[in-house]
Amino acid sequence: MAIKAELDEKSFYEKAREESGNSIGKALFARLAKEEDFHAAKAEEIGEFLKRGENPLAIEESFDRGLRIGAIFARVGLEDSHNSEAELGGIESALKMEGKSRRLYGDLSDRASKDSEKRFFRALMQEEQVHYDALIRYKQFLLDS
Repeated sequence: MAIKAELDEKSFYEKAREESGNSIGKALFARLAKEEDFHAAKAEEIGEFLKRGENPLAIEESFDRGLRIGAIFARVGLEDSHNSEAELGGIESALKMEGKSRRLYGDLSDRASKDSEKRFFRALMQEEQVHYDALIRYKQFLLDS
């Protein structure tokens, strides 16, 4: 479920990047797509560890925790303040998607039987929160640049 969710989000963000009307949106959506792709790969890797009966280590340390996303907003310029109804609608869709993913990972963490699974799903939940917060920040920028 996690792999499918992450790959669906990656596809959404790739499309959003193509349709975005400014460089901040393009950079943000490209970064989010890369992170979702990484999350899917990490989910697959951890699944392989668990199938072998091994305990994956350093799960939380492999995630970015929003460092690269924060750097995107440091480059904001006046030319980036253009917004459109489509851009804002895309952000609303992304916010719903990220919220759904956070709830999914919270539920999977609660149901997980192994500590490593719980930690992984909690880490994914935190990553999705970082994405949600970045989207809120981008929306606020577009509405009140």
